[in-house]
Amino acid sequence: MKLDLLLRNADIITMDGRRPHATSLGIWQGRIVGLDEDVDGLEAAEVLDLAGATVTPGFIDAHCHTTWFGLSLGELDVSAARGLNQLYALLEAGIAADRSAGQETGPAPGPAGGWLLATGFSQQQHGGEFPDITVLDRITGDRPLFMRHNSGHMAVVNTAALRLANAEQASFPDPDGGVIVRDAGGRPTGLVQETAQQLIQQLILPYSSEAIEEALDRATGHYAAEGITSFTEAGIGGGWIGHSPEELAAYQRAASAGRLHARAQLMPVLDVLHPLGGQHPPDAPRAGLDLGITSGFGDDFLSLGPAKVFLDGSLLGETAAVSQDYCSHGHTDNTGNTGYFQAEPEELRGKIEAVYAAGWSIAAHAIGDRAVDLAIEIITSCAAKYGPRVVPNRIEHASMTRPEQLQRLAAAGIAVTPQASFFADGGDGMTASLGPERLGWAYRAASFLTAGVTLAGSSDRPVADGNVLRGMQAFVDRRTASGAVFGNPDERLSPVQALAAYTTGAAAATGTAHLKGSLSPGKLADFTVLSGSPLSAVSIADLNVLATAVGGTFTFQAPGTHSRAAGDSALATPSITTATNRS
Repeated sequence: MKLDLLLRNADIITMDGRRPHATSLGIWQGRIVGLDEDVDGLEAAEVLDLAGATVTPGFIDAHCHTTWFGLSLGELDVSAARGLNQLYALLEAGIAADRSAGQETGPAPGPAGGWLLATGFSQQQHGGEFPDITVLDRITGDRPLFMRHNSGHMAVVNTAALRLANAEQASFPDPDGGVIVRDAGGRPTGLVQETAQQLIQQLILPYSSEAIEEALDRATGHYAAEGITSFTEAGIGGGWIGHSPEELAAYQRAASAGRLHARAQLMPVLDVLHPLGGQHPPDAPRAGLDLGITSGFGDDFLSLGPAKVFLDGSLLGETAAVSQDYCSHGHTDNTGNTGYFQAEPEELRGKIEAVYAAGWSIAAHAIGDRAVDLAIEIITSCAAKYGPRVVPNRIEHASMTRPEQLQRLAAAGIAVTPQASFFADGGDGMTASLGPERLGWAYRAASFLTAGVTLAGSSDRPVADGNVLRGMQAFVDRRTASGAVFGNPDERLSPVQALAAYTTGAAAATGTAHLKGSLSPGKLADFTVLSGSPLSAVSIADLNVLATAVGGTFTFQAPGTHSRAAGDSALATPSITTATNRS
């Protein structure tokens, strides 16, 4: 047989316990044929001599927001501002630039119609302060503003946006699961939390299919430069996290046109699943997508994952449902705030059970420990009644978990996706909100593994830094912006455990361990080439991605890193270039 591609002279970390290390790897028709002696003597159409560079399984980001990230690359980025004056200056400059380009400055329909769309805001970058709506109104005038918070769980808007939504008056009621934050006189402050964002977003949405396809092209091209070969899009189709009711179709078109540069698993939000007809027992209402499509539908490149449901909010916004009051500015005095659920628990339970009964797996966004309780209870009840699922049930983030919840998660087979990428930007703020007594419950890692819980590496990008190498480093050192170790130091992972989170762990959590996550014969030929080994590097974050391949086809190659036809001399050591990273 003649291989399509042969990697040789490499430091291959397979993440397969049966053969943890190799120096050569053969690929044919997008799959791994064998390693070392398996491929000795076989010819190959192309040979890549890696001159000792390290090869790992392709990185998997098990929870991110790719359409949002791709769109944000074309929006006004305010993440560099430090202090509200700098923020205001960036907004003014953005408006001035639009005027120079001839962009309309008044309200108009559609995602670009006169709106000022900004991304990257966090009060943590401004001493805990939020913008003054009076100043925002002076800067923007009649042009509506939507500036999404880094967490995605709140946004800053101006009076023009509130007026378009008819939500400017003090008498306007808060929607279920959301808050229009107001001052003592009932005047909106410009901050809209959780589902209240939809009041504004419904004026902007839906994005066109072409806009989404362009966003996916931009975003996944960025992923390829960072070694990412697969990702899970955590919410499409509706709610405040989706961008179009045709988002799946946009993904399909992007894939067909070669504009999707990594494998995608998509989570439809619970909002878009609807009651199904058919001869079902009256005591078992079912909800899903037409034709009975459920989790797992699709192919190796594009498929449907669990249904995404939001149970609570965020820690930074202090809207996550916790069992003890948040601390005020790091002190232990009670604030009377324990966050809130996105809907009444019984309502959430009924909707989730209807979806589970139809065959869907569940991915429950649960950040506070009170929300984790609810998620475990609902998922275990559904599994007992309707059976297990091939695509695992998950708790997204699982940010606050009490000790007794660990074994309950393991016994239920529920995977978790805590984001180490939150430590750098949000760790100090979360430390202040949580206080010392329960800080050890926050963003566990090692204790999940010890308890036997499947741990998936993920970023929540663009909420946080999506660079996998920096994410691995964060799992290892847990450092915040101040240099402190976030939470319990015993939660730090070893380098091999950190690599496993983004490979074998993420594959298991997405129900694809039989296809990827390790470099084993028969599996998909998804791999990442690095300038050094993450298992021995002084700093994993300082390694460079030299190449990325999906199904044996390169989606990214740094300059100087290329294959040659069989028979040519070996390559020189690949040049090392740092992939640009926006987040």
